[in-house]
Amino acid sequence: MAKDAFVSFSGGKDSNLAYYRAIKDNFKIKYLLNMVSSNGKHSCSHGINLELLKLQAKAVGVPVVQIKTNWKDYEKNFKKGILEFRKQNIKTGIFGDIDLQEHRDWIERVCKEVGIRPILPLWKEKRERLLDEFVNLGFKAIVITTSAKFLGKEWLGRIIDRGFIKDIKRHDDVDICGEKGEYHSFVYDGPIFKEPVKFTVGKKILKDGYWFLELKLSKN
Repeated sequence: MAKDAFVSFSGGKDSNLAYYRAIKDNFKIKYLLNMVSSNGKHSCSHGINLELLKLQAKAVGVPVVQIKTNWKDYEKNFKKGILEFRKQNIKTGIFGDIDLQEHRDWIERVCKEVGIRPILPLWKEKRERLLDEFVNLGFKAIVITTSAKFLGKEWLGRIIDRGFIKDIKRHDDVDICGEKGEYHSFVYDGPIFKEPVKFTVGKKILKDGYWFLELKLSKN
């Protein structure tokens, strides 16, 4: 019997791959939990347009719960979201972290405090193996954010494919999965999608040391 769970969902490659692995391990994903900016315009972690995240959730076929927050109240609001899931007897959360121990410590503490069992399907996996699996499974993702300290604006708009993996490996100071925030992605198709998410690419914007690629809803 499948076990009900939610996915802490950024819209990027790691949370999508964690989702995929979770359903292969017989979890039934009931909700996507997405923390969004207090102005209600974009996601906290990746800066993705909220309407695109809703389209992403629709394409996957799972409702997304979007909770507004600022960084100061992030933990309090994150717990509020999880407690709503607990009311529906959902006792497991799926997270896409790879190996940042401070992230895992936070996840485990917060989940323990609200009675949730955290599962981290990608934990301690080899980076290249994760990227290879992501591409081999047929996921499609575009780079939407880079830390200007590590990667220039020319990386914005790159599709995560074999060429991307080859090129990113040349940067010795960059985690090839972007685990430390070197880059973020938006997944628009793959084995968990019923249909691709349609979007258009806008401007490249430099803000607070990060390059952002503007993504817009497709009018078609």
